Amino acid sequence: MYEKDGEKYYVVDAHVHLWDGRESNQKNVHGKQFIDCFYDYHRNLSPEEEVWDYDTYTYYGGQRLMKDVFDEGYADHAIFQATLLSDFYKTGFGQTEEAFGLTQAHPGRLTYNHAYDPRNGEAGLEQLRRDAERMNLKGVKLYTAEWHGDSRGYKLDEPWSRRYLEECLKLGIKNIHVHKGPTIRPLDRDAFDVADIDKVATDYLDLNFVVEHVGLPRLEDFCWIATQESNVYGGLAVAMPFVHARPKYFAQIIGELLYWLGEDKILFASDYALWTPKWLVEKFVDFQIPDDLPEYAPITTAQKKKILGLNAAALYDLDVPEELRLPTDAGDAPAEVAAGARP
Repeated sequence: MYEKDGEKYYVVDAHVHLWDGRESNQKNVHGKQFIDCFYDYHRNLSPEEEVWDYDTYTYYGGQRLMKDVFDEGYADHAIFQATLLSDFYKTGFGQTEEAFGLTQAHPGRLTYNHAYDPRNGEAGLEQLRRDAERMNLKGVKLYTAEWHGDSRGYKLDEPWSRRYLEECLKLGIKNIHVHKGPTIRPLDRDAFDVADIDKVATDYLDLNFVVEHVGLPRLEDFCWIATQESNVYGGLAVAMPFVHARPKYFAQIIGELLYWLGEDKILFASDYALWTPKWLVEKFVDFQIPDDLPEYAPITTAQKKKILGLNAAALYDLDVPEELRLPTDAGDAPAEVAAGARP
């Protein structure tokens, strides 16, 4: 929980990782390219005092995560978004079992979203069923640009991908997080295109599609899709650090998202350990649209509360303490859920 000027904010960090990018875990040069690209984003967009040394950044461990995200970072809850990259890393990039173990140890504070790759066919479907049962999955994280043998990406609307989405419906996995953001070396830019979101969101209305990184640098394309599709949400991972590095650009991003998507479909995320949530939360609460961008309305405290945690709480059925909810009219059940009450 974060408190400032008499206002209390329930914080859900909707995109965190526990990774191992060390040389000892790299299968090939692509593993080094990937973690180096991550580190470049971290180093170039963070405040100087928040920059980690390279060795710590490649692997920091669960204890450091708990300190940075919860003890110092204001988060009431955080959601792991798994990243496999098994073609680049010996044990995968995201340390899935270690992350899942942390959620088991801290069930009230952490949710674990696993990953799948539809190019694994029937065997992958069987694995998804086992994972859903063991991990009690409410969401998954997909990387459409991930390499898989000779394949350097897939589309969400391909036949095997649809098979997996249909299986998610059967298994009660309702939140489909999809990386649709900036290129990460050595992955291919076009494989992150947002167009396939439009097709599957229309066809699978009982699934929520959270477009991570709000489609950057394809923000306009994403907004036109998300305004038409009621089940498409925007995750602010990677967009958030621009609140420091390029605040006017951040104002344009958040202004466009609020105009097109509305305040109920935007989720705060640090993308830890790309960035730590502490300074992101502080700067976002203090942030306001500059006067020289009059086409965007000022951001209200209520909107900031929804973005920082209440929207994610509604998607994941988190019970927000009553003192941290927004006021609603008595008996208005949808509004109460949006304000933080468990459905």
